Amino acid sequence: MGEKTRTDKKGNVTQGWDHDPPPKEKQVPFGFLIMGISLLTLIFSNRETSDAWVDALTIWWKQIRDGFSHIKRLVFYLDNGPNNNGRRTQFLKRMVQFSDWSGLEVHLIYYPPYHSKYNPVERCWASLEKKWNGVLLKSVAIMLECAQRMTWKGRHPIIRTMTGVYPNGVSLTRTEMKKVEQRLERSVTLPKYDILIRPRE
Repeated sequence: MGEKTRTDKKGNVTQGWDHDPPPKEKQVPFGFLIMGISLLTLIFSNRETSDAWVDALTIWWKQIRDGFSHIKRLVFYLDNGPNNNGRRTQFLKRMVQFSDWSGLEVHLIYYPPYHSKYNPVERCWASLEKKWNGVLLKSVAIMLECAQRMTWKGRHPIIRTMTGVYPNGVSLTRTEMKKVEQRLERSVTLPKYDILIRPRE
């Protein structure tokens, strides 16, 4: 019951491995979900870093901003990952730059540790995994095709890819971070979990 076969349209079976082989290349999905209208965008990158995160955010906003010209503030619900948490200096610097570039207020709201399952975008990953369950993801094209076929609340996601060099470990000095901190309005009670950034006038 529920078995799946790895056959192509002609019925040929692709040779499988008895364990996961080392990948030739890696792709990391960044998910942006507009909850009110269930609009999901998946942007794939070869690395997950603070810079890749904000570059993906920039691509996403360029894609949808014409339909949201009335928006003055973006609220992001985040899972406090290592590359986008409320103490990650490079991420916060780039978010300040994004706010200035877009002219938008940016409000970062973080789920506490071990509570990311309450973030609605996490359920989108389950839908994506179902689409490529039983599929040999032997190329980026196959992976993207699976992503395009998934649905969330009856809608197919917008799929984009990006390229770039994203080294790990990029961070600011204390002196550099002091300038960034001056732009952050941290909650008095939850300074790591509630941060508002206003664009320069």
